[in-house]
Amino acid sequence: MSLKNKLTRMKKHIIREENIDTTTEQPFVEDTADLPFLDVWKENGSTLYFIDEDFCIVKEKRYSIDYKHGDYTFKDFIKAVDAWQGFTGDHPLSSKGLSHDEMFFFDTETTGLGGGVGNTIFLLGHGRVTDKEVIVTQHFLPQPGNEIPLYHSFLRKVDYNTLVTYNGKAFDWPQVKTRHTLIKDHVPKLPDFGHFDLYHGSRRLFKHKLESVKLINVERNILGFNRVDDVPGYLAPMIYFDYIDRKDPEGVLKVMSHNELDILSLITLYTHLTFQLLNVHERATGQERFEVGRWLEYTGNRNIAKERYEEIIKDNEQPNYEAIHQLALQYKREKQVEKAIELWEGIQEEAPVSIRKSALLELAKLYEHKTKNLQRALEICDQLLTLIENTGDTNKKQATQLGNLNHRKGRIEDKIDK
Repeated sequence: MSLKNKLTRMKKHIIREENIDTTTEQPFVEDTADLPFLDVWKENGSTLYFIDEDFCIVKEKRYSIDYKHGDYTFKDFIKAVDAWQGFTGDHPLSSKGLSHDEMFFFDTETTGLGGGVGNTIFLLGHGRVTDKEVIVTQHFLPQPGNEIPLYHSFLRKVDYNTLVTYNGKAFDWPQVKTRHTLIKDHVPKLPDFGHFDLYHGSRRLFKHKLESVKLINVERNILGFNRVDDVPGYLAPMIYFDYIDRKDPEGVLKVMSHNELDILSLITLYTHLTFQLLNVHERATGQERFEVGRWLEYTGNRNIAKERYEEIIKDNEQPNYEAIHQLALQYKREKQVEKAIELWEGIQEEAPVSIRKSALLELAKLYEHKTKNLQRALEICDQLLTLIENTGDTNKKQATQLGNLNHRKGRIEDKIDK
């Protein structure tokens, strides 16, 4: 039966916003379902959710709050949310004002990697952390025409404030919106979620050490979690279509296990990112600490970022030239010119070329305009000209830099002659 005919048949189930009763659940009528391998589904913690004659499959699994996924227990996630409550700044991952059980960890599996109406979501998975356990719930589409019970079961009690995904802002949630539009008169409305997308945080903190920040790479190299006999995500569409053809859930159950691990890893990743950002970690490399500082600075938390840069410089035996450079820029913005000059003078002969160029240019500006030490400004310009010429690059950007620098040098020489 086509989706259009099913919608017509189900007019009696149309849900209007003014009369939604989220406390009334549809019955699970398992014994009447024409579902092959029903006993296998039941053995794996699944029940059936009916709307009229159509149904979806709902699978639930629970983990103790003390369960360890990677380097962290789920109890550590509660500590992470608690730690945000004392944060005085503003950050896209801040859960200040939220309770840990309001966080909604969400992931989907679809029939394709692209967007649009032709791409169907066949699995909606989400996890929630309570005081005692983690509850992972998955809603599976047993055949393409059963989207009304799928979304009805998913949305009937969804009142969470915050969505946590991995690249879900660009993919998962837009897909949900697209499919929901087709049946919106027959299921509860979509809630207005906030959104924590951990993909962007992973790119900021780990791109210096990972060639790819796919979740599986972050798990293995950052979170201390290695999957065993996991089904790769790219095989999920083929396994689903095989299930549609044969109805044997063996492959689909493995896809659901893959989705479940994704959700558990989101909890662990949020914990790890929070511990790094709020400086309550037990370990972090100097580069990771620097990336945290830069992220904090980017999000407007300059005072906190400044403290992080100062800690990095103090704690590291080897100079962290990036942290020194960023701290000098902070001092410059705060009009602490002498402190900025001291830091840049200390690294302008030793730092990597890119940082040396930036440091020398900043020194030239400060000596010319702030301290009025024109002779030193001229010396710095000569050093920078030599450095640029010795790099051997002839691109347009470098030509512009040389032109601007020669103009600056000429202006300083004119000031000295006067």
